Amino acid sequence: MRETKVSGTDRPLIGISTYLESKARWRVWELDAALLPAGYPRLVQAAGGSAAMLPPDDPSYAAEVVARVDGVVIAGGPDVEPVRYGAEPEDHTGPPARERDAWELALIEAALASGTPLLGICRGMQLLNVALGGTLTQHMEGHVEAIGVFGTHEVKPVPDTLYASIVPEASTDVPTYHHQAVARLGRDLVVSAHADDGTVEAVELPGSAWALGVQWHPEMGEDLRVMRALVRAAGAA
Repeated sequence: MRETKVSGTDRPLIGISTYLESKARWRVWELDAALLPAGYPRLVQAAGGSAAMLPPDDPSYAAEVVARVDGVVIAGGPDVEPVRYGAEPEDHTGPPARERDAWELALIEAALASGTPLLGICRGMQLLNVALGGTLTQHMEGHVEAIGVFGTHEVKPVPDTLYASIVPEASTDVPTYHHQAVARLGRDLVVSAHADDGTVEAVELPGSAWALGVQWHPEMGEDLRVMRALVRAAGAA
């Protein structure tokens, strides 16, 4: 059972998963750090929510943590370890981030079980797919402009989906940076957007819970609609 939240004028509290990096450097410091690009909390705040960082923790605490927030964002980041979907790593697959994988999969499972609104961004969409038994294509070309540089491309919504109700235009340009993608779709998920090359760009879980994954990076753009939809759902939950 979800905890009772404070009502009134409080903004919905959106928990965002984070990186866990060793020897991060800032000013005079070089220390282990839980990191989150500032675009994520800024996007939540601009969309009407308050942001809380959820760094990797013991997965057994995930349900307790999810019960204390109104919505969950699984942020972008490193490749999902292929063992999570029954595969061996290929040449282009990055090193594993096992603590993140375990923690974020537990957050996803807790959010789905409790009906807490959930948004997966890039890696977060891929993990949502894996959590529901799907698989990933470990390498593809054309969705990274250059190392460390976000590109843009068009995505087209699938009619009569949640995503199409949020962004109804026939196509929109989105910020993109990924080399992996959904292969086999997870159970009960439906595709709600494609790129021109057929890449799955959004997935969602129909039903009473609000659960959406997008392959692009809305925190790197100016379109607030996807995050506003999450914040609205979180405020109503």
